[in-house]
Amino acid sequence: MAQVTRIIGLSLGADVDWPICFEEILRRLKLSIPWEGDTVGFDVERVTIEPFDLQQPCRYDMVLDRLTHWYHTSREWIKKAVILDDLYVLNNPWTLQSMEKQTTYCAMMRLGMPVPRTWLVPPKAYEHHDDLQPTLRRYARLFSLEDVGGKVGYPHFIKPYDGGAWVGVNKIDDAEQLKTAYEESGKKLMHLQEAVVDWDVFVRCLGVGPQVNVIRYDPSAPLHERYRVEFDFLGEGEEELLRDMTLTINTFFGWDFNSCEALRKDGVFHPIDFANACPDSQVTSLHYHFPWLIKAHIRWAVFVATTRRKMRQNVDWEPYYEVAERGLPLRERLREYGKIAAERLERDRFEEFCAKHLAHLDEVAWEFFGTETAKEAVRAKVSALFPEHEVEEFTEHFWGLIQFWRKTENDRMANTKGEQPS
Repeated sequence: MAQVTRIIGLSLGADVDWPICFEEILRRLKLSIPWEGDTVGFDVERVTIEPFDLQQPCRYDMVLDRLTHWYHTSREWIKKAVILDDLYVLNNPWTLQSMEKQTTYCAMMRLGMPVPRTWLVPPKAYEHHDDLQPTLRRYARLFSLEDVGGKVGYPHFIKPYDGGAWVGVNKIDDAEQLKTAYEESGKKLMHLQEAVVDWDVFVRCLGVGPQVNVIRYDPSAPLHERYRVEFDFLGEGEEELLRDMTLTINTFFGWDFNSCEALRKDGVFHPIDFANACPDSQVTSLHYHFPWLIKAHIRWAVFVATTRRKMRQNVDWEPYYEVAERGLPLRERLREYGKIAAERLERDRFEEFCAKHLAHLDEVAWEFFGTETAKEAVRAKVSALFPEHEVEEFTEHFWGLIQFWRKTENDRMANTKGEQPS
């Protein structure tokens, strides 16, 4: 039995807090996994940005990527490594590059999900090139923005057809507001999307591999308060429904890590934003939910690296279309999509693997998030985002929410074991 090391790469940008936690918890796990005649251990390295030979071998067994949605050097290195070295990467760089919100809306409409009515309008301004004016003169049709707004209905939202982070998103209540927002949109292609009015629950679902965390969300709150700490806010079967919805979207596009926003109105969840190449991962937004994300990343990364799971490099939409053509009611349809997702993500094998090899992760993470190292990771992120005079206040704020997570996590673990909480 040989001792082998799987190397997990972290492709990072401004990320400060979660990589520290990921690295430290993985170190504390002291993993030595028997697998196919070998004993597997793990190292974590941060992927550097530098010139590369296209035939240069890749040393990583999997990479958790936070850069290729915007940094082209890293994107091209990862695409090279996937093609030439069979690298497994979160997320698929080709689908992230090509599947913007416009495509995802169309795809989920095709699958019968209740996406709100959405129109795309030409940009207000254009990048100059020699053929622009002949093209516009011949083919661009004058249109009434007011008429389009009326067809979408008020209120609605105007927002870029791609991108994220709430950039360029505005609520529109009348034609005058629409005109102003469109005038300010510049060269961006914009969507006008019908607002879901009188909704009673707004959720953001984080998906990592087959793992999903459904979190109540308040988009009107400051960024550090949008993810709510609330329990039991879903009705019977709704958590399962939202898991199926999230994993359907993720597996349709070949994504391992994504988030899905949905609004509940009259008992129906309407997905409104679900093409997030770089989902929230920072303690300053996730706070109480931050440890869940770290654990989810570790489970999926260790599973993928240990088993040398093959990355699905190409999309295959036909199985979903076959379900869609059966005309099932929405819940039954989502359940069937969910079965495809579970198979593609090897959910049963993953859960068996975690029960056997990562059963101690919960306790190790619980202990770590009570350490000074964890608190310093929080402080580092707060220092990067908040003015100096607020650093101590917000460090204690986020640290307190993590300690509340430790309290609820301790209760959960005790209930699982049939013990009294400590």
